[in-house]
Amino acid sequence: MTAIAAAPAIIGTARAQARTITFGGSIPLSGRAAETGLNVHAGYLAAVKAVNDKGGIEVGGQKYMLDLKMFDDASDPTRATTLIQQQIDQGVDFFLGSFGSNIVLPTAAITERARKPMVQAGGGSDQIFTQGYRYVFGFFPRASQQFISSVEYFKTIEPRPRTFSVIFTNDAFSRTQADGAIKDMEAAGFQLMDRYQLPETITDVSSVLNSLRAKTPDMVICTTHDQNSLLISRQMAATDTHVKLLYQTLGPQLQSYREALGRFANSIMVQIYWDERANYKDAVFGSAKGFADTYRSINPRPLAYHTAAGAACIVVYLQAMQKARSVAPAAVREALATTDVETLYGRVKFTKDGDGDPILLGPRIGQVQKGAVEIVFPTEAASAKTVYPAPKWSERS
Repeated sequence: MTAIAAAPAIIGTARAQARTITFGGSIPLSGRAAETGLNVHAGYLAAVKAVNDKGGIEVGGQKYMLDLKMFDDASDPTRATTLIQQQIDQGVDFFLGSFGSNIVLPTAAITERARKPMVQAGGGSDQIFTQGYRYVFGFFPRASQQFISSVEYFKTIEPRPRTFSVIFTNDAFSRTQADGAIKDMEAAGFQLMDRYQLPETITDVSSVLNSLRAKTPDMVICTTHDQNSLLISRQMAATDTHVKLLYQTLGPQLQSYREALGRFANSIMVQIYWDERANYKDAVFGSAKGFADTYRSINPRPLAYHTAAGAACIVVYLQAMQKARSVAPAAVREALATTDVETLYGRVKFTKDGDGDPILLGPRIGQVQKGAVEIVFPTEAASAKTVYPAPKWSERS
């Protein structure tokens, strides 16, 4: 087993007057991706505050305070690229990512040309990590490798489901994750009944639901973003479109999603990348639980795994700077490429292409039970047993 690099301490005293490390970027604080964008941004804010409250960080004998300059890209890739270029022109050296592969991909192209690092927890499309980029690092495995643990989970269910259908939208992340899911599911012996491609922004899925009711697959897998997942679930409940297992890669992890669906959210499955109950140690917050406690003391917004990932982006940046003993972008990039450190989010390590290690940073499997997400796989991390088959919509409580 590869040894985990020791997490460097954040130093509260230094021998020289503090300078400033500025993290720039854009994030959707409005628009259709705002719900998760606000979660990521809240994590950034929490980490910056925690470090500055301790007196900053020491890098190479120099004390630095942190500054966050994130702008609202309104979920618009064109606006985001303009904002990023402006910040590069203003001399910003270090970038944090937006949310959504449709925004991360074009903005990463800009920071790459400028040779400025970007660490992000919002884009998992394969296209981000197959361009030969050297300066972008993502906390999630690329989309085509995000379904490996899910397939292993489905193989443990008794009685074992046999058939599945996939719903995805016409965007880079959703399409790629759907392709990966189908490939891995079929390789494991599950039978694909149908695949449904929807527009990137959807308002109605009644034709898809008519088909599902006619074909009755055991499982429906949605590789859709939060709001689209919510729409699908709402319409399934309203039309009594029942399947034994509804699995959505994004959506149910959000408290707002679960509150919007009420009792109908129970039994829905979701990928989940972080849980505050995990025994992770961290240089800034002490532990995963320490982060959760600190966050709740300063922000009333419900905690989500994207929030923890946002905070961990900054923790990993600081680890790389201390490892490099430099705040030169090229030196920090080299340190990021060899990162292997335990954080509040877990052990962070990147592939040679910059995406998250698919084993270390791959998803756990959660299920909504009594309005909360419980971990059901892997077994050693489980907080509850799977409810399968799911009750009919009218029988959920």
